Amino acid sequence: MSNFELSDSQSYITEKSSTLPSSLAGGEFIVQFWGVRGLIPTPSSNTIRYGGNTACVEMHVAGKRLIFDGGTGLRILGKTWQELQQPLEAHLFFTNCQSNRIQGFPFFAPAFIRENCFHIYGTAASNGASIKQCLYDQMLQPHFPYPLQVIQSELQFYNLTSESEVKLNDVTITTALINQTQRSVGYRVTWQEYSVAYITDLHQNADQVERERILRFIQGVDLLIANATYTPPTSHNHDSADLLWQAAVNVALNAGVQWLAISHHHPDDHDDFLDRIQVDIKSVFPQAILAHEGLVLSVGK
Repeated sequence: MSNFELSDSQSYITEKSSTLPSSLAGGEFIVQFWGVRGLIPTPSSNTIRYGGNTACVEMHVAGKRLIFDGGTGLRILGKTWQELQQPLEAHLFFTNCQSNRIQGFPFFAPAFIRENCFHIYGTAASNGASIKQCLYDQMLQPHFPYPLQVIQSELQFYNLTSESEVKLNDVTITTALINQTQRSVGYRVTWQEYSVAYITDLHQNADQVERERILRFIQGVDLLIANATYTPPTSHNHDSADLLWQAAVNVALNAGVQWLAISHHHPDDHDDFLDRIQVDIKSVFPQAILAHEGLVLSVGK
């Protein structure tokens, strides 16, 4: 049975929030959330407790630094890494090339330091563009004043498919297609007997083939990080709030996962509303939590 240690609930989020140790023993598997918002950054007085930055999750696994998605939370993560004052090597995994997954990369300060090295992974976008091309395009004028070439760290790009496997010594990262329309992949990180799945584009109307593929992919993981059901901004309706999280809870129950962390909160979901949703979800799946910026989970013993 998995055991998770949760960080204390924060009454506010700052750029000085609790961070992972600069060096970790080989036996650590720690997950930290730096951005938990979907679609668009949402800074306001109503999103202080859960946070307004878009998707970014950091994992420390057996001494490896892994980052999943590069929303605006990546900028905050980068500021903490700058304070380490040491050369860095990390692996960035993107679920898709939509703006809320890559928009933090031009503001990721460690990428501009020559001594650092970043391995960047992603699948082809719906138009066939590679992850390198997507990151390059968003930094072209008039969208951004400086091109990708100004980045001085070593960048190594890897083009994944929907069924890829990446081996980092004894850490294995596998992929699966989660949402055909969004061209979004999910990641499963396995180390020793522990595993964490990160899937971000579940949708309520997935067909049987999609559901079965997702269930196989996340079967029995210690921690599942998933989105609430994707809802277009024009049809978001708090009156049908159960639709926002039921898909994630259903796959967690059917796949026998130990813990579920729901992230990618809709921009209109304010703190008090998310508190109420947390209560509703726990009544169905007690091992579920709503992610907030700064949340730290320790996987394993």
